[in-house]
Amino acid sequence: MADPTGETYAAAGVSIDAGEEAVSRIKDKVRSTFRPEVIGDIGGFGGLFELDLARYRRPVLVSSTDGVGTKALVAQATDRFTTIGIDLVAMCVDDLVCQGAEPLFFLDYIAVGRLDPDHIEQLVEGVAEGCRQAGCALVGGEMAEHPGAMEPGEFDLVGFAVGVAERDRLVTGQTVSVGDVLIGLPSPNLRSNGYSLARRVLLERAGLPLDGPAYDGAHHSLADELLAPSVIYSPTVTALLEAVDVRAVAHITGGGIPGNLNRVLAPGTAAEVDRGSWESPRIFGEIQRLGQVSDDEMAKVFNLGIGMVVVVPPDDAYKALDLARARGHRAMELGRIIEGDGTVRLI
Repeated sequence: MADPTGETYAAAGVSIDAGEEAVSRIKDKVRSTFRPEVIGDIGGFGGLFELDLARYRRPVLVSSTDGVGTKALVAQATDRFTTIGIDLVAMCVDDLVCQGAEPLFFLDYIAVGRLDPDHIEQLVEGVAEGCRQAGCALVGGEMAEHPGAMEPGEFDLVGFAVGVAERDRLVTGQTVSVGDVLIGLPSPNLRSNGYSLARRVLLERAGLPLDGPAYDGAHHSLADELLAPSVIYSPTVTALLEAVDVRAVAHITGGGIPGNLNRVLAPGTAAEVDRGSWESPRIFGEIQRLGQVSDDEMAKVFNLGIGMVVVVPPDDAYKALDLARARGHRAMELGRIIEGDGTVRLI
C-alpha cells in the first residue's frame, strides 16, 4: 500500500493535469495554422509535414531558431501574453526569407516556472496568429514546467522554423553589385530587439510606469508601445522574390542596420544608407533622449524604424517599391551599394 505522505510530482511543483488542460485549450489554435502538407494531428511525438517534391527541382531546407529576449519581461510585468508569440514567429520566419526560403512549418518551446493554462493559451494564440500571417504551419511544440529554476509567472519562449528554397534560387548576396538600390520595409516599433537597453532606460533610469503614456502626447500606454507585435515581412519578401531580381535581404534585428546589412554584401562592396530617407518612430527618440544614448549606439542596438532591407538592381527599384506598398508597407529607397570593404555607413 502506498504511503499517503509520499512525495509526488505535483508536490515538487509540476502539474500534469495543468499541462493536459493547456494542450486541450490550444488544439484548435494549432489546427488553424495547418497547411495541406501537414499529416495527422497534434499530440504525436513529432510533427509530420509532407514536402511536395514535385514542386521543386533541387529543394534546400532552410532552418532558423530564435526567441523573444527580454521583451518577455514586459509581457510578464503586464500579464499580457497574446501578442508576444507573433514576435517569436517573426524573428524566425523573417530570417528564413533572407535566404530566399518560403516558411513551411514552425515549432515552439515554452518554459515556465508554474504552468498556468490561461497563460499558455494566450502565448500559443499569438504563435498561431504569427504562423497564419506567415503562411506556415504550427506542427508541434513543448511546454516545460521548471519549478526551482524559474519563479511562478516567469517564462521563456523559443521558436524553430523550417522553410524551403530552390538550390539555384538561394539568396546569398554574392550578386550584389555597385549601384544596386536598398529598399527599406519600415517597422513601427522595436519589434523584439534591444529590450534590455529599452527597459534599462525607460523603466529603471527614467522610472516610467508601464500603464502611463508612452511619451508626451501619446494616446497609448508605454506597455502598448513595448508590446506592439513585430511586423512579419516574409510574405512580402516572398512576393518580391517572385517579381524582381532580389540580390540580398537583411533582417534588421539586434545589431541594427549596420550589423545586419553588412552580412549580405558581396566582396568589394559596401552600403551607404541615407538616414534622412525615413523617420524613426517616436519611441526611439525617447530612449535616446532619456538614456543619453549616442547615435552610434542607437544604430547598433535598434532597428530605428526599418525592419527589413531588400537589395535590388536599379531597374527593379520602382517595381519593388510598388509591390511592397501594395502589400501595405510604406517602403522607401534607403540608399545604394558602393565600392568598399563590406561596411555600412549611415549618412
